[in-house]
Amino acid sequence: MTATGTRKALLGIVTLILAFKLWLSAVFPFTGDEAYFVYWGTFPDYGYYDHPPMIGWLLYLLLKLSHAEWVLRLPATLLPFALAAGVYLIVRRADEMKAALATLAFLLLPANVWDVFITTDTPLVFFCFASAFAFWQGIARRSPGWQALAGVFLGLAFLSKYFAVLLGLVYIAYVCFSPRGQRDWRALGLVVLCSLPFAAVNTWWNYEHCWANLMFNVYNRHENAGWSWKTPLVYAVSVLYLLSPVALWQLAKGRRALSAALGEPSVRFFVVALAFPFGFFALLSAVKLIGLHWMLAFVPFFFVAAGLLLSREQLRSSVLYLGVFSVVHVVLIAGASMFPLETWKTSKWTERLYDGIVYHARMREILRDLEPYEGEFEFAADGYSIAAVAFFHSRRPVVVFGEASSHARHDDILTDFRRLDGKNILVLRKTLPVDADYRPYFRSVEYRELTQSGATFHIVLGRGFDFAAYREGVLAPLRARFYAIPWYLPQGRCYFCDRYFGAATCPAKD
Repeated sequence: MTATGTRKALLGIVTLILAFKLWLSAVFPFTGDEAYFVYWGTFPDYGYYDHPPMIGWLLYLLLKLSHAEWVLRLPATLLPFALAAGVYLIVRRADEMKAALATLAFLLLPANVWDVFITTDTPLVFFCFASAFAFWQGIARRSPGWQALAGVFLGLAFLSKYFAVLLGLVYIAYVCFSPRGQRDWRALGLVVLCSLPFAAVNTWWNYEHCWANLMFNVYNRHENAGWSWKTPLVYAVSVLYLLSPVALWQLAKGRRALSAALGEPSVRFFVVALAFPFGFFALLSAVKLIGLHWMLAFVPFFFVAAGLLLSREQLRSSVLYLGVFSVVHVVLIAGASMFPLETWKTSKWTERLYDGIVYHARMREILRDLEPYEGEFEFAADGYSIAAVAFFHSRRPVVVFGEASSHARHDDILTDFRRLDGKNILVLRKTLPVDADYRPYFRSVEYRELTQSGATFHIVLGRGFDFAAYREGVLAPLRARFYAIPWYLPQGRCYFCDRYFGAATCPAKD
């Protein structure tokens, strides 16, 4: 195929992928995580319980335009095309045909074809790539301006998710492993200096909010971590899914040529940008299940490196493999969308998940069934996901009642249970309620059921909420479990301990 033909193919594939993603973003029901992040955007702040604030800020702006799912998903829908343009611009300096082929391969990754979902990784991926692109320009041009811009984008990535730290370590590793005469410590210092104000914003917010981000990401979310032989295997399969196995094999076979190419600064930088984070995740996979989305910020670097190191013929092999693989995904997704919702109840693969499928797809209908209780009851749910989806469709706060999980505890910041003392609370559940979880905290409790599309949901009608009993039975254990701040962290104010226990700070954990 000629260069002109490759460019036409690239334009055609961009059009097809964009059309498919816009369709999928409009028809696929909003997930619990997505609704949770919309909650952030509805109540903008300098920080949120789970992660730094960037996705909340982005959604705050989008909510000014529309509440339509496809509009709120636009950043995730369009992200691969912005990254693909960057891949093309970098590789084009070496070979325009290879740049087009590497870009085609990147766009044809199944994750880039079907991923339209709102996550904290969307701004992280964008700003990490923007930072690396600016750092590369700083290498090529020896430009302090580009190096400073790399630091600004790194800071914005840090305000998106803490995995941005891995990119900062990539910069350090690149400088340290460069030949002595090419170690640009000034550039590294400029990057760090320009990223610090953004890190300071997040540090200040954490200091004044129980160190919530640090507690969640370092301590509370790792209760199930431990040595396992399964998680490294899952990680290996995930890497093969997110990258091109064809290109990986070709790079492995050509490792001698790879070693020789590392003398070129641009090649060396993108190889380090690829190898360091994926190597880190490989080590971490021994004790922790690595999510697919954890790696997304570093996937574009693989295709830049492949474009710089592989031949045109080798890149065409990846384009063909990934094209076929993505077509299979599109056919399966389009085919699945044609089945009636009730079909998923009869499948042995999805029967266990059917209640969850229904509450995502039919939450508007469920809320209509709850309308007779409005006014008399405050609405709540037993977990963040069902609460967030109910909030998104009703556009009214839905409290998380009970212990819930270590994830998505931003409701601890938004809800003040003191104001609910004496009120009636309706709790929506997917599972059968346990009387001991409700009877001690209300004057009277009644249990009812609600059926929608063949799925049964449970309603707890609690009248006369007893805040004092709830504080001792639920909130006090939550304080010991999630708000025991390590002794080495200086504390400002802690919303949880201040609000419920009259102490500006929380008890320190040894």
